Amino acid sequence: MGRQIPGHHLPPLIYTSAAIYFVSFFLSSKEQSPYEVIADEVDITIREGDKRNTNSKSPTLPSAAAHSQSIANGNELPEENGPELEIEETVLLKKKEPRILRTLVTGLPSPTSMLWSLMVLGLNLLLVFFAVDMIYGRLKYPSDDLSFTRTGYVSDNTAKILIREPNTTQLPLYISYRRADQFPTSDPHPYPVDDSWKSAGQIFWLSNETDYTYPVTISRLRPSTRYQYAVSNNQSGYFTTNPSAGRFSARGDGKFTFLTSSCIKPNFPYNLLSHPLSIPGLHHIAKRIPEFKASFMLFLGDFIYVDVPRRLGTDAETYRREYRQVYASPDWPPASAELPWIHVLDDHEIANDWDKNTTGLYQAAVDPWHHYHTSVNPPAARPEESYFQFTQGPASFFLMDTRRYRSPEFAAVANSSEKTMLGQEQLADVLAFLRRAEPRGVKWKILASSIPFTKNWRFNNADTWAGYLHERQILLEGMWDVGLRGGVGVVLLSGDRHEFAATAFPPPTGSKWPLSATVHEFSTSPLSMFYLPIRTYWQEDEEDVCIKYLPDGNSKFGAVEITNPEASDQSVLKFRLFIDGKESWSYVITTPPSIAGGGRGKDAVWG
Repeated sequence: MGRQIPGHHLPPLIYTSAAIYFVSFFLSSKEQSPYEVIADEVDITIREGDKRNTNSKSPTLPSAAAHSQSIANGNELPEENGPELEIEETVLLKKKEPRILRTLVTGLPSPTSMLWSLMVLGLNLLLVFFAVDMIYGRLKYPSDDLSFTRTGYVSDNTAKILIREPNTTQLPLYISYRRADQFPTSDPHPYPVDDSWKSAGQIFWLSNETDYTYPVTISRLRPSTRYQYAVSNNQSGYFTTNPSAGRFSARGDGKFTFLTSSCIKPNFPYNLLSHPLSIPGLHHIAKRIPEFKASFMLFLGDFIYVDVPRRLGTDAETYRREYRQVYASPDWPPASAELPWIHVLDDHEIANDWDKNTTGLYQAAVDPWHHYHTSVNPPAARPEESYFQFTQGPASFFLMDTRRYRSPEFAAVANSSEKTMLGQEQLADVLAFLRRAEPRGVKWKILASSIPFTKNWRFNNADTWAGYLHERQILLEGMWDVGLRGGVGVVLLSGDRHEFAATAFPPPTGSKWPLSATVHEFSTSPLSMFYLPIRTYWQEDEEDVCIKYLPDGNSKFGAVEITNPEASDQSVLKFRLFIDGKESWSYVITTPPSIAGGGRGKDAVWG
C-alpha cells in the first residue's frame, strides 16, 4: 500500500521548497523597511531674486512668455537671480509592528524584529534538518556488526533458531539447549527433569553470502515444554514448544494464543527524542508477553519499508541493511525474548504495490527475506515455494504469498478469470488445504494474507483482493464449503492498510451454504507506522459486511485466543485488538455446528 501516500516523492519536494524559501527570505529581508509612512507634507515657497545687471530693466512679472520672447529676439538672459522655489517635505514615520503571528505562520521575515526573523528562519532550518535526519539518519546505523539470535517456527517437537554472527573469529559456534523448567503436571511424583545441556550442532562457516546468518533446527523436543538455548558467542534465549495437533498446553491456561500484525518502520512517525531505530509497537507487545503466553507472532508483511520515505538503493545490501536495522532496534530483544516470529511477504519488502513477479528488484529483495525469514519459517507447502502450511494445537494455518505469483493489477478488469493473485499451483494448494479433513481437536482453519480480502477498502483497492474478484470468489466458495461440512471454522487474517477492520463474508441468501458458514476477516496494521488521516473503508453491499472499523492509532496488533470448552461441541475464537498498547475492542465467534442436514437446520443451532 502507498500509492495514495507518495512519501518517496516528498524529500525532493522538501529540498526544493527549502531552497526557494531561504533565497526568498534573504531577498525579502533586504527589501523591507522597518518603518511605515503615516504623513507626507510638501511646503513650496517662492522668493524674488536680487539683480546682478543694473542696466537691465527687470520685468514686472518674470513669466515664461517673457523669457521665451527675450530668447526669440536673440537677447541674452539677464544676469540675475529669478524667483527661487523652496520645497520643504515633512515625512512622519512610524516603526512597524513586529507582526509575530504573521511571521510565524508565513515564515516571512519581520521588518522590525531581528529576533523573530532569526527565530522563524531557525525553525524552518530545524524542520529541514528533521526531514534530512529522518531520511538519512538511519545510515549512521548500518548494523554491520549486529550479532543476535531469534526464534522462528516452533512445532511440538522442533524449534528453528536464526543466528547472525559477523565476527568470524568466533567460529566455530557451538549451539546447546536444555529443559528450562518442570512441565506442569498433576502427578504428585513426577519424573525428574533432565536439565543437562545437549548439543544442537556446530557452525563452522559464516560469510557475507548469507549476511552472516545461519538457521539451526533443534529436534527431539517434547510438546508444551520450555527450553533454553545458548550459543558459544554469548547469545541465548528461551522458547516453549507448542502442543500437538488438536491439543492444548497446560501452560496456556486452557487457551491457544497467537498474535498478529504487520507494517514496521523504525522511528516512524519521526521523533527526534527517540533512538533512530526505536519501534514503539514492539515496546507495546513486550509489555503484554507475560499476559498473553502467545505461541508466536504471525507477522503479515512489510517488516521493512525500503522505499519509505525514500529508497536509498536497489542492491541486496540496501535490503539487508533494512532487516538488520529492525533487528538492531533497542525494542527488538524484549519483544522476541520468548515470542517466536513467523513471516509473510508483502510489497514494501520489495517495492510499493509490487506486481512484477520475480523480475527486476525481486531477486535483490528476497535475498535477505530468505536469509532472515524463510530460513526459519514453517515448512513450505511445496519445496522452494514461498507460502507455508502448518498445524498447531486447535488450528491449521496456510500463509499465502500474494506478491510473487500475481498478475499485474491492471492487466484486466477485477472480475476477469484471466487474473490471478496466487498462481495456479498455490490456488490449488489453498483449496486442498480447505478441503482437507483436520485431526481430532483441530477446529479452525486460518488463512493469512498480506493484503485485505475484503473489497471495502475503497482507495487503491486494485492492489488488494478487490482487484482479483474472480479468484476471490473461488476461495470464498471453498471456505463456505468448510462451514457446510461443519465442525471447523475459517478465519482470514490480513494487514497492509494501516487501519483495522473486521469484516464478515456471509454466503449468498438462498444458496446451499448455511449462514453458519460465514467467514470472518480481521485486518490489523500497522504495528509501528503512521495511520491514515482520512477514512478509506466503507460497506457498499451485503457481500462484505462491516463488523468494526477502527482506523486511528500508530500501533495496532491483535491477539487471537482459541478455546475448546469441554462441555461444548463448538470451539470459541476471540479476537482482541490493541491500539497504542491498550485493549480497544474484542469479538467472539464460534465454529459452525457439526450436525448433518441442510443450511436451515444448521443455522437453527448455530450461535
